[in-house]
Amino acid sequence: MPAYDDFICICPLFILQWEAMLAPKRQAVHGDRPIEVITMGRVGVDLYPAQTGVPIPEVTSFNKYLGGSPTNVAVAAARYGRRSAVVTKVGDDPFGTYVRRALAEFGVDDRFVGTDLDNPTPLTLCEVFPPDDFPLYFYRYPKAPDLNLEAAELDTEAIAAADVFWATVTGLCAEPSRSATLAALESSGPCRHTILDLDWRPMFWDSPDEAHQWVDRALDFADVAVGNRDEVEVAVGARDPREAAKRLRDKGVRLAIVKQGPEGVLAVDDSGEVELPPAPVEVVNGLGAGDAFGGALVHGLLSGLDTADIIARANAAGAIVAGRLACSSAMPTGAEVDAKLREAADAR
Repeated sequence: MPAYDDFICICPLFILQWEAMLAPKRQAVHGDRPIEVITMGRVGVDLYPAQTGVPIPEVTSFNKYLGGSPTNVAVAAARYGRRSAVVTKVGDDPFGTYVRRALAEFGVDDRFVGTDLDNPTPLTLCEVFPPDDFPLYFYRYPKAPDLNLEAAELDTEAIAAADVFWATVTGLCAEPSRSATLAALESSGPCRHTILDLDWRPMFWDSPDEAHQWVDRALDFADVAVGNRDEVEVAVGARDPREAAKRLRDKGVRLAIVKQGPEGVLAVDDSGEVELPPAPVEVVNGLGAGDAFGGALVHGLLSGLDTADIIARANAAGAIVAGRLACSSAMPTGAEVDAKLREAADAR
């Protein structure tokens, strides 16, 4: 293939068409209908061992899945019939092709998925030691394409027109993704809900203090924030769930959600607080539970449910996925969540 500079000399029009193809496409509709949910950030391919309870050196085969937390949330929302899309980038490689095909199969619009010509699509491997040990190994080198998202590539009109915009803290860990994430959050003002997933991954940051600085700025744009105890501690400097929720709400967050593991979930909004225990489950792989929780949270907010119902359904969705090996392909339907709620009620 000729070098890129050769194309510039030969056919400037072709260059414009090529660059337009690589950039996220500028439309705000899902088919002929507006997009309801736009998520932004991490994407990749999950390689999970087919054998559980053994370390990777002893694993003999792996299963391949679409991965990346905000991508999984978009998939989870689509399972409920929501029109969803993800803003991200993949590499110009077979794994990037797989990501696009998987998104289409799950009903997630890929028009905002760009291509990074210089970096490969990330891979994530894990070990599965139920019920609570699931080491992750991220291969996002030399740099993940989703961290090369630029503000100029955003369709800010589409973001503003969505009902929900979902961003994650990981998108703030490096430039140009940091500036793009903040620009997208700022553009999301007209959305019914702007949700910040406090998804803090220590391996992506130099220190918790560095993460805190940027999370604090991002919270200025969010009306919903969700995270576990470690994540809220980085965000607002408090590990106690109620104190953390208070500090989040003092920042302007309308609905603050703190996940407490086996102690359940605390949610605080203008009407008060809700604290619910986790739904019972025999854990197979806990890695996708938070993303399932997020998809159910989005669906519940758009359905106008009260906070207690939203959290109950999100807990049930998380439990369903924790009882399965995969993440994206394990996201439940509304009927499955209903069945899990009935099962949990019968077990009381």
